Amino acid sequence: MQGDEQTMTSTTQTKQTLGASFKNFFSLCKPRVTSLIVFTALIGMFMGTPGMVPWSLLIATTLGIAFASGAAAAFNCLIEHKIDAIMARTRGRALPTGQVSSGQTGVFATLLGATGLAILYFFVNPLTMWLTFATFVGYAVVYTVFLKPATPMNIVIGGASGAMPPILGWAAVNNVVAPESLIMFLIIFVWTPPHFWALALYRREEYAKVGMPMLPVTHGEAFTLLHILLYTIILVAVALMPYAMGMSGLIYLASSVILNAIFMAYVIGLYRRYSDDLAKRTFRYSIIYLTLLFAALLVDHYWFF
Repeated sequence: MQGDEQTMTSTTQTKQTLGASFKNFFSLCKPRVTSLIVFTALIGMFMGTPGMVPWSLLIATTLGIAFASGAAAAFNCLIEHKIDAIMARTRGRALPTGQVSSGQTGVFATLLGATGLAILYFFVNPLTMWLTFATFVGYAVVYTVFLKPATPMNIVIGGASGAMPPILGWAAVNNVVAPESLIMFLIIFVWTPPHFWALALYRREEYAKVGMPMLPVTHGEAFTLLHILLYTIILVAVALMPYAMGMSGLIYLASSVILNAIFMAYVIGLYRRYSDDLAKRTFRYSIIYLTLLFAALLVDHYWFF
């Protein structure tokens, strides 16, 4: 009886250890960011076909992009783990707290990324794989290693990597990069600076502490607020392009106008009377904005299907 109890206890401890390990490695993939990336890629897939995307292609593309995105996030965590240990927002991550080692993270990210790229190459098409690989390099290397610590315009330039998923989704279905996918790319590209700068504003002291040249640190609050306003004005115009180009109809147009009006209200309020609380709410709404805007594209696309 005692031996059975010891075996059960050992089995329970093993399950708990495996569960904790999975949770730690999963957190390296920045699941909330990855889920938004996969979501916009899926919209790119659905927008690329008048009917339903074949299930085999849908599953393979989702897994491939999710794995590659998660691997890029893990490499980002690995490269920035010393900075993450200092910043309040990130010091609880698995690497700074020692729940996983740098070596384990490197192996995990490499295997995950290689698996994702292999899935895309063999079960989707080579074009999608190479575009995804270029996106991976753009984020994990060009942005994280070179741009982020070097220039306050890092998020503007590096935002191209984060804007790629709709192109990847479209390419997965059509094996080509089309103007429609570039419009979706442009929406995310222009959305990224006001989205990220809202976060950087209320986290500017932390970025200053680690010597990261974010725009609020190098140019101050007023300058950053002006640029958030200007980029949001550009975003409003760009977000209307799918309707103007005939990609979508009145459902998307109405949704876009409402979502843009709310975003502008947040940004104008932030510009006129800044507060950290309003910056946090603007940042959170920006995520809701992009999610609902792309959801509106999907609903409009299939409304008369």
